[in-house]
Amino acid sequence: MLDTTRIKAITLDLDDTLWPIGPTILRAEDILANWLAARAPGAAAVFADPQARLAVRAQVVQARPDIGHDLSAIRLESIRTALHQAQEDTTLAEPAFQVFFAERMRVELYDDVLPALTALAARYPLLAVSNGNAHVTRVGLGEFFAHSLSATDFGVAKPDPRIFHAAAGLAGVDPTEVLHVGDDATMDVLGALGAGMQAVWVNRVGHAWGHEAQAHATVTNLTELVALLG
Repeated sequence: MLDTTRIKAITLDLDDTLWPIGPTILRAEDILANWLAARAPGAAAVFADPQARLAVRAQVVQARPDIGHDLSAIRLESIRTALHQAQEDTTLAEPAFQVFFAERMRVELYDDVLPALTALAARYPLLAVSNGNAHVTRVGLGEFFAHSLSATDFGVAKPDPRIFHAAAGLAGVDPTEVLHVGDDATMDVLGALGAGMQAVWVNRVGHAWGHEAQAHATVTNLTELVALLG
């Protein structure tokens, strides 16, 4: 059961917690493929084919385990690899990535997010903790967050306890005084529990819980979270 009296800071996941990531990535993939089509049709064909795109990504992840936590680096190297395999200009990789990344920052928030962040930020310091490469400032939410930690910048990803502990350190509180909120049962809930935090599972789509350890609470949206905290 959630102990609200312990909470001195809240950490929040981003993708699929504050906005749906699937439509965002699909749109960014289309923009990237169209941009490449005019400059590197061979690589464009790879990124227009989901199976081919995943195959290139898998090659990069296998060849570069040092960037496994960094989605931006994986994306950039995937573009570079596709260009190389198509015998096209690999210097296009960086501008192509920037085209993708700009579109990836154009997120559509769930309807409950802005009212909930307004209410939560008035009561607690909020920190973003994400394995993705979104930036709260670039998506227009910087005013609500005291700090933001991404696996890309920090060097390790959830569920590693170090990223959770780093967030607690930035908030100036003990991990036991932090509530983590996120949609991913393993990365968010089990990760936060392993770091000594309380955890709320945001289950917007009705997934079944498949783990022995339990979240301190489950909500279907952030409006319910605000009500839960009283």
